[in-house]
Amino acid sequence: MRKIHFTLLLCLIFQSYPLFSQVSTDLWVVGTEGKGAQLKLKINTAKPLTNRPEYDNQPSFINDSEFIFSAADEKGNHDLILYSFRTGRFTNLTQTSDRSEYSPSLTECGSYFSTIVVEPNGTQRLWLYPVSGESPELLYDDILPVGYYDWYDGNAALFVLGEPNSLVYVRGKGRIETLDTDIGRTIKNRPNTSEISYIDRKKFLETDQGKALGIASVNLKTGEKKDYGFAIPDSQDFIWIDKNHLLMAKGNEIFTKHIRKNNWEFLGKIESSSHQGITRMAYNSENNQLILVLNRIKIQKNEH
Repeated sequence: MRKIHFTLLLCLIFQSYPLFSQVSTDLWVVGTEGKGAQLKLKINTAKPLTNRPEYDNQPSFINDSEFIFSAADEKGNHDLILYSFRTGRFTNLTQTSDRSEYSPSLTECGSYFSTIVVEPNGTQRLWLYPVSGESPELLYDDILPVGYYDWYDGNAALFVLGEPNSLVYVRGKGRIETLDTDIGRTIKNRPNTSEISYIDRKKFLETDQGKALGIASVNLKTGEKKDYGFAIPDSQDFIWIDKNHLLMAKGNEIFTKHIRKNNWEFLGKIESSSHQGITRMAYNSENNQLILVLNRIKIQKNEH
């Protein structure tokens, strides 16, 4: 297997970026086989699920055959969409003309879709949309602007934009704990643990392939912090495929890493003449499917 090797040089990193990049992206799916260290990609099954110039992004599985994502319409408004592998159909979960929804997820209790809402006045906060279709509820009215998040024990760990960005966890009403600062946009609960993992921008490696940001975690029960090595150079989106294995991408190539190892192992490459650059991913071990977000290549028109 091809591996990415690091040359160590610890530095500080200072960079800023918008919470939601409005690029043209599509969703692809590729089949997998095996689990954990034995995971393999069925590259020949890779195919697009969406194919349009707008933004289709931030996929999140809600069961073994359905996932939700954020999609923009022609006017730039973003709604939540459900896709079913059983029927092959897309269904609007929201159609809100005065606000946009991003980063959808199913809450641990299964009763709500959580989402970051850009409200009519531009405020970004975490909202809950009942699965039953009832009116949505604002969850934390005084925590803003929120960009990304994940769940543990019924409460949210949140990326809050600031100088610097911070990672906070809401333990209860009025009990907001800052876990770390200067973090990246990925926040993920490590499966079957009480850890919240994230990109730590305070440390990185300088390599011949670019800058590799640190991957860290905080145990929400004990407060213990751990380091899980470094992300792939110039990439910041990772997911867990099980308790001990991470998945990342660079360009159209996909890599995996055990948390106790330093190097990322190559799994496969998505071949496409129309899409280049995998960012976010969502993995479902029950139906052996991996959803990928790929950037659409802008076609340059010849002028005569």
